Amino acid sequence: MANILSVKLPLILAHRGASGYRPEHTLSAYQLAIDLGADYIEPDLVITKDGILIARHENEISETTEVANHPEFAHLQTTKIIDGEIKKGWFTEDFTLAELKTLTAKERIPQLRLQNTAYNGCLTIPTLQEIIDLVQNQSLKNGRVIGIYPETKHPTYFKSIGLPLETTLLAILQQTNLPVFIQSFEVSNLQELAKKTDFPLVQLINDSGQPYDFVITGEPRTYQDIIKPAGLKEIAEYAQVIGVNKNLIIPRDSTGKLLSSTSLIRDAHQAGLQVHAWTFRNENYFLPLDFQDNPQEEYKLFFKLGIDGVFSDFTDTAVAVREATITKTN
Repeated sequence: MANILSVKLPLILAHRGASGYRPEHTLSAYQLAIDLGADYIEPDLVITKDGILIARHENEISETTEVANHPEFAHLQTTKIIDGEIKKGWFTEDFTLAELKTLTAKERIPQLRLQNTAYNGCLTIPTLQEIIDLVQNQSLKNGRVIGIYPETKHPTYFKSIGLPLETTLLAILQQTNLPVFIQSFEVSNLQELAKKTDFPLVQLINDSGQPYDFVITGEPRTYQDIIKPAGLKEIAEYAQVIGVNKNLIIPRDSTGKLLSSTSLIRDAHQAGLQVHAWTFRNENYFLPLDFQDNPQEEYKLFFKLGIDGVFSDFTDTAVAVREATITKTN
């Protein structure tokens, strides 16, 4: 763990793979991210009916697969409440792995990434084990260590239906020799994981709302509360990193223009926590008004503030700016 956390350069974390160029959470997206120089690839993990961890952004899969085109699964369409939200569609926990392997992935935001739709219908849903095998093979092939950065999605929900993610996750990860970070938007599952593993843990923090396990237990604190110095000190008791919405570091005004930076990076560092920020994307839709058509400047700004890692959909842009920044400072 010390070796992972002592890295000086900002880490380039391939957000769902090179998802700016390929449909997210596919082996093709992960492979491309590795080819473009990612330090870690980031799979979101959900689980199947038969207890296999797979990579999907959500357990509801109509936005990321063509399941709606499979009449044999029409009977599995349903409505559920996931983390307090009503969702209608098809859910991974209602499918076996074999059934899910008959589906193919599609681009989640085709209105912004039309070029990625060329891969619709060509790529399957990977298991965590397949992702690990890819990363291990590519680490050997490329002669450099590549890590994985899995997120446990909806841990309270999956635990409530008898399909907890954590035991299976640790059993798989303990068989690998890869660098690993484990992340979650909830708190209690990270606290439990801290008792069971030495893998670095990442408390994810959004710019609004509260952890869902807080909602369930009636805990009134919000994400805004836990980034205060006292909250950061508590996080440091079970986690090593905070993974934060970048708007918590540099807020935006109502027009999308950047405001002054907050003290969050400094506060977190004082608490002994690293800071990884999400999500960096090249499209103007996501960029601040200050940097339209110039995503490189956003990275430069965050690197100057001392960020420890960035989640990016465009690995090549992130790597290029990091390399240019290092060259300039050296």
